[in-house]
Amino acid sequence: MTFASDPATVLPSLALLSHRVRVLPMDTASLVKMPENTILFLDARDDLATAKTLCRLIHASGLSTPIVLILTEGGFTVVNSQWGIADVVVASASPAEVEGRLRLVSERGNAPASTAASTGEQGVQNEDGLIRSGDLVVDTNGYTASLHGHPIDLAYKEFELLKYLVQHPGRVFTRAQLLQEVWGYDYYGGTRTVDVHIRRLRAKLGGEYEHLIGTVRNVGYRFDPPEEDEHEAAAKDAAHGESGES
Repeated sequence: MTFASDPATVLPSLALLSHRVRVLPMDTASLVKMPENTILFLDARDDLATAKTLCRLIHASGLSTPIVLILTEGGFTVVNSQWGIADVVVASASPAEVEGRLRLVSERGNAPASTAASTGEQGVQNEDGLIRSGDLVVDTNGYTASLHGHPIDLAYKEFELLKYLVQHPGRVFTRAQLLQEVWGYDYYGGTRTVDVHIRRLRAKLGGEYEHLIGTVRNVGYRFDPPEEDEHEAAAKDAAHGESGES
């Protein structure tokens, strides 16, 4: 969706990929024209207010279409999770980045919601406020985190930063996004603050686990959940099989 007279300039990399692209004007009438299994790229480069309104209308109408906002660097200071978007991308993103974001959004959209809630999947908070990711446990109610059952001594903002990243596994956030979501609108410091806290977090996670917080060059940071050990996965499959037989 875009107001641009030349849609090819909105996200040039998209034209280099093999996906079928349909251009729609940014108005409510276009919402009924979207086919099923669509990922909506919404041009928010020049009119964030209209983009935000459309995001709200899409969710209010009951549509489950995932929305990816196309932004300029400055737009990251305004957008937050309350917009109900699946992801964001800068207009100058490379074809590889656009393809990667499309794949991740598509995979998240196809994952059964009930499965995530019932199995304790990475990044999902249970009723006790606990988020488990491998050996890492974040207690959102107690404001504590632990590795292998041993508490990690975190300052308040370090905990908030870790919690936010763990709640969105695999999703890349710019420094500006993290600054807004963790420190808030009224914080006047620079994005260097994020780098400092990321370094402290990695140091406290230790050499074995510092890789859980990944760096995406020229973009920002993400939480990389540990891959399940093959033996653990086999044990779980066997357990499920036994319970099914009984």
